[in-house]
Parts: sequence; C-alpha cells; structure tokens
Amino acid sequence: MQGKTLSLDAAPPRRLFAVVAALCAMALAGCGSPAGVRATVEPLSADALKLQAPDDTGRFTQALQPWWRVWGDDSLSSLVEQALRDSPSMAVARSRLMRAEAMRLQADAVTQPHLQARGELARQRYTEHGAVPPPLAGSVRENGTLQLEGAWELDLFGRHRAELAAAVGEAQAAQAEAHAAQLLLSTQVARTHVQLARLLSLREVGARTLAQREETLKLIQQRVSAGLDTTVELRQGEASLPDARQQLEALDEQITLTRHALAVLLGQVPDALQGHAPALDRLQLPGETGVMPVDLLSRRADVMAARWRVESAGQLSRAARASYYPNVDLRLFGGYGAIGLDRLLDPGSLQWGVLPALNLPLFDGGRREASLRGRVADEDQAIARYNQTVLQAVQEVADALGSGRSLQRQRAEQAAAQQASEAAYRLARERYQAGLGSYLNVLSAETAVLAQRRLAVDLQARQLDNQAALVRALGGGLSPVSTASPASPVSPIPTSSNPPTRTATPHPTGVRS
Repeated sequence: MQGKTLSLDAAPPRRLFAVVAALCAMALAGCGSPAGVRATVEPLSADALKLQAPDDTGRFTQALQPWWRVWGDDSLSSLVEQALRDSPSMAVARSRLMRAEAMRLQADAVTQPHLQARGELARQRYTEHGAVPPPLAGSVRENGTLQLEGAWELDLFGRHRAELAAAVGEAQAAQAEAHAAQLLLSTQVARTHVQLARLLSLREVGARTLAQREETLKLIQQRVSAGLDTTVELRQGEASLPDARQQLEALDEQITLTRHALAVLLGQVPDALQGHAPALDRLQLPGETGVMPVDLLSRRADVMAARWRVESAGQLSRAARASYYPNVDLRLFGGYGAIGLDRLLDPGSLQWGVLPALNLPLFDGGRREASLRGRVADEDQAIARYNQTVLQAVQEVADALGSGRSLQRQRAEQAAAQQASEAAYRLARERYQAGLGSYLNVLSAETAVLAQRRLAVDLQARQLDNQAALVRALGGGLSPVSTASPASPVSPIPTSSNPPTRTATPHPTGVRS
C-alpha cells in the first residue's frame, strides 16, 4: 500500500480539523472493503461432542496441583517436585513464557505515548550560494538543539489494541503451555516410577522362580539318586536354571535403563538413581472415576492454550482489517534551538510545535487484502487445531476411564485365577514328591503360577499407569479461578446455542508483568 503523510503545523484549529476530516473522508472513500474475508471454520460445540457444557470457562491455577501425593509414596513426591524444579524442559517452558510476556509488554508499549529528549551539537559551514542569507552565508557556525519530543498514534480504528490483545492471547497460551509442560513432566516421572516398581516386582518374581527351580532340582537329584527318576527329568531341571537366570539379567538391564530415564527426567546424570527402588505395594491406587468430569476437561492446559491461540489469531485478523483505515499520529516538540551555542539557552531561542500526521492507505495492489486473507487462514487453522485438541482430550479421558474399569475387572478375575493356579502347583509338587505324579505336571503347574504372578504385577502397574494417564487427560486437577474479567470468546467446549465471538478482547491483566 502506498501512503501519503501530511504534516499540519501552523494551521488555525478550525482549518486543521477541517483538513483532517477531509483527508479521513478521502481515505475511507479510497479504501477497499475487508467485509468479504471471513473465517470459515467453527469451533466444536458441546452438543457435537455429546457432552454437557461447563457452567463457566474459568482459568487454570498458576501452580500445578500436587495430584501425585494421593498415591501415598513420599519418594514419588520427592522425585516429582525435584523434576519440576530442576528439569531442563521446565527451563525451556519458563523461557518461552518470559518471551511471550516480553512480546505482550512490547505490544502494550506501542499503544502508549512516547517522550524522548534530544540534544544536537554541530559545526557547519553555510554555502554562499544557497538559501541562507549573509552574514551566515559563507561562514562557519556552531548549531545547537536541546528539546523534548513526544509522539502518540491515536489508533482510532483499533489496530494496535487488536495487536495488544493478540499478544495477550499468546502470553496466555504460553502460560497454559508451561502448565501443560509441568503436568506432562509430573506424569512422566510418575509413570516411569511405576514402571521401575513394576520391573523390580517382576525381578522379585524371577528371583523366587530361580530359588524355586533350584529347590526342585535338588529334589530331582535326590529322586535320581534313589532311582525314582531318570536323567531326562534331571536334564529338564538343569535346563530350567539358565533360563531363569537369563530372565533375571534381562530384567536387570531394563531396571538400569529405566533408572537412567528417570534420572534424566529429574535433570540429573543417568547414574544418579542407582539405589532408587520403589515398590508397587507402597503406591495407593486412588478411587476410580465413573463419569467424565467435563468441567475439568474444559480446563485442560492444552485446550486452554489452543483456545487462546484462536483468540490471538482472531485479534490479528482484526488488526489486519484495521489496516484498511488511516493512521493518525500526533507529534509535539518543545525546547531550544540556535545558531551559535552562546545563544542556545536565550529566551528568544525557544521553539515548539504540534505536528499532526495522517497516513492515508489508498491503493497498494492488493497487499492489504492478501495480508488479511493470510491472517484469516491462520485463524481457521487455529480453530481447526483447537477442535483437534478438544477431540483428542475427550478421547484420552474416555480411553483412560474405559481402561480403568476394564483393569479393575481384570484384576478381580486374575486374583481368582492365581489362587487356583497356586493351589494346583502345591498339589502337583506334593504328588511328585510322593511319587504319584510326573515332573512334567510340576513344570506345567509352575508355568501357570509364574504367568499369574507376572500378570498380577503387570495389572497392578497398569492400573497405576492408567491413573497417571487419567490425571494428565483431565489436566492434573485444574480448578477455576473466579475473575471479574470477561470470559474468553472461544469457550473450551462451547454450546451450539452460544457460539464464540472471535473478535472479543480478553482482559489484558490475565498475564501479569
């Protein structure tokens, strides 16, 4: 767009306002219309998701709720708190938040009046053949200027206000993403902690298996010495020991790697947690949630971040629409200026002025329309990503709830199966020891017992892991904060009867400096 700047200094007030009004009318007459460029993607509604919409959109608390403490494991609480304090990923999230806040402050500064002091000293020879008359012509003089200068863009059409609202939205989104990073890290630590406890429990099962097979091998050796068994049973018993030792070695490898992963999550060197040995029995399983708490779901940090990015994109579209209208700048100056430094501060050297300036966007070959279409496309993309985030959030919660109910039923069935298999194994050993059964029956019964013991450990660990996944799916216990500022125009799960208004501006105090 080509612009034309007109400065009006000494014109009388009536003439000044008349010229400004005429120029505004010319600008509005020459501007194209942005009315035909609109966003086409709509946010998903609660009705479309078959959910009950929350009463309010709320905001999330600044501090992450210590959800991990309900598991009753002090070592887990210590690990999570250390990770939130020392992990490099948290430092990255904090730096992104600081940058977003700096951009908000920068956008806010554009809307404020500016004042600066200017001082200039110069030594100059004036040409003899120019507009400067004698005795200055052909002389060398010193010039000085000492004055204050102010400027303020009136922003009559709201372009800078929209840009500020967009920066506020980005800062709010960065704050929500920092909260989401905290939640993700805390659940990763908890799930890795559970995985380590699972591997250690499986190792205990493997160690009991090895000891059990060593005892069985001694029994076989006694029966072979007594002539009650053949070398076939002896070789079978001997072959079972290397297999058990190999399984223990594989578990030791997984335990080492899991400890390394947990230490790195905490921001430490891989070997820092060599002595860390959590136990599944220390972890208390919270009560199951039977319904989807949509009010918590609506305040998931990633959902709120996507919502604020929609708001930011909408405000940038509004700023692009405002570029179709003129900018009015008001400039003022006052101070001293003189040729000859000895007279710089004389009363006669006083100078001042008022310089209104109007930038008229007339014709630009379609540049403004292209910029507006790009901003509207960004808005559509932000809404589409918001819809995808909401759908993913609903799926994660539904999956976690469904898995939790299924795992509860599986553990009940597994407990009954393990009790039966343990009884069958004891009976098979007693029969073999009494010479009433074969060693093959003992091996078969032992295989069933070991499978059930491993399954019991896996199901218990899966329940705990699923609880951590449910916590993350629900946003980590996010809670509303009552505020007098208006709600965000794009509600987390808007109702179809109350569609969001994309151009409303969130309260700028939502992110504090």
